[in-house]
Parts: sequence; structure tokens; C-alpha cells
Amino acid sequence: AEIGEKFVTPPPFDIAGSYADSSTTSPLIFILSPGSDPSSALYMFATDKAREINSLSLGQGQGPKAERLLADATQSGSWVLLQNCHLFASWMPKLDKILEQMDPKATNVEFRLWLTSYPSDKFPVSILQNSVKITNEAPQGLRMNLEGSYLMDPISNEEFFEGCKNPQAFKRLLYALCFFHAVIQERRLFGPLGWNIPYEFTQNDLRISARQLQMFIDESPEQIQFKAINYLAGECNYGGRVTEAQDRRLLMTLLLDYYNPEVLKPGYSLCPEHPDFTVLPASSWEESLEMIRQTPMVTPPGIYGFHANANLTREQNETYAMMENLLLTVGQASGAGGTSPEETVGEAANDILRRMPEQFDLVQVQKRYPTMYEESMNTVLVQELTRFNSLTRVIVATLKDIQKAIQGLLLMSSDLEQVFLSIFNGKTPAMWLANSYPSLKPLGGYTNDLIERLKFFQAWIDNGIPVTFWLSGIYFTQAFTTGAAQNFARRYTIPIDTLVFDFDMPQDQQPVAKPENGVYCYGLFLEGCKWDWSEWELAESDLKVLYVSVPLLWILPCKKAELRKFPWYDCPLYKVSTRKGVLSTTGHSTNFVMPIKLRSSHPESHWVKRGVAMLTQLDA
Repeated sequence: AEIGEKFVTPPPFDIAGSYADSSTTSPLIFILSPGSDPSSALYMFATDKAREINSLSLGQGQGPKAERLLADATQSGSWVLLQNCHLFASWMPKLDKILEQMDPKATNVEFRLWLTSYPSDKFPVSILQNSVKITNEAPQGLRMNLEGSYLMDPISNEEFFEGCKNPQAFKRLLYALCFFHAVIQERRLFGPLGWNIPYEFTQNDLRISARQLQMFIDESPEQIQFKAINYLAGECNYGGRVTEAQDRRLLMTLLLDYYNPEVLKPGYSLCPEHPDFTVLPASSWEESLEMIRQTPMVTPPGIYGFHANANLTREQNETYAMMENLLLTVGQASGAGGTSPEETVGEAANDILRRMPEQFDLVQVQKRYPTMYEESMNTVLVQELTRFNSLTRVIVATLKDIQKAIQGLLLMSSDLEQVFLSIFNGKTPAMWLANSYPSLKPLGGYTNDLIERLKFFQAWIDNGIPVTFWLSGIYFTQAFTTGAAQNFARRYTIPIDTLVFDFDMPQDQQPVAKPENGVYCYGLFLEGCKWDWSEWELAESDLKVLYVSVPLLWILPCKKAELRKFPWYDCPLYKVSTRKGVLSTTGHSTNFVMPIKLRSSHPESHWVKRGVAMLTQLDA
């Protein structure tokens, strides 16, 4: 027997029903979620009820204003909306006291208190117990997103929907805009493959873009200003939230698929891979909504610009998140017959200490590789060894302290206890990562990776500057690429700030001699596509293969005017798969390394929507 569609279709946002359950002393709380904003729906409801609503966004110093609003409203019978309660948690006990002391007999029966808050552990339990809770999560799936957009004000307003001077063009472009809004919302579910930073695009972004679309079409009904509406929607309304350069490139690339003259042609497909998803013909609001409800519930990842493998990435991320949460529920006591946590951690500490090599002798290294004008790589080597010495010093010290604490010779501090728990759970301790290069590997993978890096640098010390560099093994990658540029600039007496990097994949993947200029690098990975070894260019991923190795890369400094011209994709290189980072004190990102030009016969927009990037290391 079939359960029926109503079990997978969320109920409509019903403020009226919640209002009927409330009273003067029981507030109504909107529990916020990313991408949802109930304030506009509340204002419309207040207008329908002919009620005045006084709004205040809570924050530092807003307590006295909120108290005055409540005191006035309880007498006048108006409504009060206190927004973002989670940002003023220190004042919440005061609000709890005000509500507790409120006398229903002395309060106007029309008074209502509305609150909005993200989930917070500091929110008073008594307010939650005595309130009506409402949540309006952002719709999940393409169809739900489109339906939610068409049920939203002003699109659901007949005067707005039918009031444009060129209704055919307006309705088609409005549907394309709503489709774009749904796509950028859904891309967040795919993690870093979708957006480097999961931005909270809201219905307000869609609302203002829809109003501007109608305004521009009304101003010029026959000559639509696509450049203007692209700029306003992409750079201002939605783009105002976007802080990362690669995300901004993606946003504008996506928007161009939906805001262009082709959309006005009948039967225009919004996704070439899935031609069934066409722009709706211009019709009434009710007919448009009915056509949207015929859209398939399950949407293929190609609609969002992805390869079919993206579903695997999404499901993996959800599984990892669930396992992380499950780990939080695990107690520290061992089961009958199993080894105790102390034994497990002690064995792991002994194993890591046994494998850890001695610290690098920087004095001897500087004698053999002195600072030279002609060879900047000597300086890079010494700086790298200094960083790795600091890291291994922290690791060895904490492991020795753990051993002493297990034997009862040392008091277990809170920091040491966190290291202990991390090792027991197979995770890399935060204390190590604070002194380390970025890494998402578990403890075993991190330890193996670190020891391989130390071996690479020991081989550099013993055998001289290598022919090919393991780019993934370098702690501060930007210093290495700067060293390569510096060597070129000094050799040809060119100002270093006039240089850029050119990139090539040499056919000889095992060179025996260093290149005349630049450096050969290996150890990188591609996510979102693969390297076609026969055509020697980027190609679509094989099914169920999420990451592939990149061929040997030749990083070649050159003057900007001497850059080679070929069809390419400007592929961002990141240290780890989270992709997002922060600017460090050196002015470099803690994650983004640089863009690398890769040969491609597909247009750049194709790989931008695929979320293609290069990584220096994988998570396993």
C-alpha cells in the first residue's frame, strides 16, 4: 500500500492556527532556521487582523527599549515582535520575570508577544514551556522551493503578478528567478562542492529581486536591461551576502543561465542535461502554481550544475555528520573484556612516539643550505623545517605527558584530557592542529601524512634540492611558490610584482632533471572532474570516483604578457576539502593557495557549476 504524498509534503506555514492557541501571557516563538524569515508573513497577518505591531531587534543595550514597548503594548493592546532573542541571551531571564509577573486581568486581551530566535541553550526553559512554538524551515527540494516562492508575497499577490507592462517576459523571467533561488538554496546541501561558505540566502533576497525585475521591465517593456537586472540581483541582492571570490564567480555564472534573452523563447530549457525542465509558459498564478506542483519530487543533481557523483558526496557528508554526533553520546567506560581507554591511548602514544624522528638540526642545515641570493629554496627549506620542529615538539611533549598522566605521575589538565579523548576517538587533537598545517585527516592518517612529510624534507637535506616537489607536503605553500617566483625574478632581474604563474602538464611525467625555470610539483587531487590522459585535458568524472590524482604540474613564473593562450579553466587550489578559510596575518588565506589554469574544451562556466577544485590532500 502507498502511504501517500501528504506524508512527504510539509504543511503550510499557519500563523492563524498558532495565534488561536495563544493568550496574552503565552508568547509565540518563531524558531528560526537558515533561509527562513517569518517577519513578512507576520506583518501581513497583523494587517489582516488590523493590529499594530511594534518590532525591535534585540542586542546590546536594547533591554530598556523592549521593556517600554511591552509596558505600552500590554495597555494599548498592540503586538510586540522581539527579534533575534539568541543575540541577547543575558536579557532573557528579565523577560522571563516580566512574563511571570504579568497579570492577565490587567492586560489588554488583544496584546500578543511574538519572539524570534535561533535554537539556543541559554533560552529560559519556562518561556518555552508556556509558549506556542512555530518553525518555518526553508523548503527542501526544488519543487518545494519553487512552490514556497510562488506562495510568498508579493508573487502571490495578483496585482503584482499580473501588473507588469510586459506580462509575457515578466512571468517567464520571474519563474527563472525563482528557479535560480531554489538552485542556490539546494546547493548548500552538497557542502563545499556547492558553496565554500554556506550562505543564508533568504526570501527577502528573492522578494527585492522580483520587485526590481518588474520595475525594470515596466521602465523598458520592449528592451529589457539584462545587464542591470543581473548586476542588481547578482552583485547586490544575493551577492551582498557572498564574501568569497570563488563563490561570487559561481553566483554570477549561475544567474546568467536564468537572466538572459534566451529565457523569453518558448521551450527554453534551464538545464541542457535535463531538457524537460523548461521555463513555464506565461499563464495565471493559479495555473503556474499547478504546473510547479507537477515537478518531480526528486531532482537530479545536474539541475544544480553537478555531476551525478555529487549525490555520493552529499550522502557521505550527512553520514559523517551523523557519526560525529553519535560519538558525542559514547561514554568513556569500556565494555566487559575490552581494553580500557587508558590502555588504548597508551598504546597509540607509544606507537606514535616510536615512529617520530628526531628534530631537524637547523644549524647544520643552514651551513649546508645557506641563505643565497640565487637560490631562494634554501630559505624556504629552513623556514619549513622550523615550522615542522615546532609541530613535532608539541606532539612529542603532549604524548609524553599523556603517558605520565596514565601512570599517575602527572595531573591530567583539561587540555591534556581533550588530547586524551581525541586519541581515544581516533581524531587528531585540537592542540596539535593549532600548531599544524591544515588537515582533516583522522589520527592514523594524520600521523602517516606527517611522517611522510618529514621523510620528504629529510631526503631534501640529504640529497639536495629535489627535481620534483611534493607540493602537498609543504607546510606553507605560498612561501614555496613565492620562492619559485623570486628565483625567476632574480635570474632575469625582473620586478617580482610584475610576474604571474603559467601552468603546464609536461608529457614526461618522470623528469630526471629540474626545469630551467619554475618547479615541477606532484601530489595534487581533482574533485568534481577527472584528467583525461588521452586528450590531455579536463573531462567528466567516472561514476562513483570522487577524487583523482593530478598529473605532474609545472609551475612556471613569467611576465603577464607572455602567458600562453589556450582554452582553460581557472581551477582554485585548496589545502583541504572544506575550501573555506580565513585571512592570516601574512595576508594569505589559511586554505586557498592559488588558481591554476587547466586545459579544457568545455567552457569555464561548466566546471564552475560542477564545483571543480584541486586539493593538496584528501580527508582520509
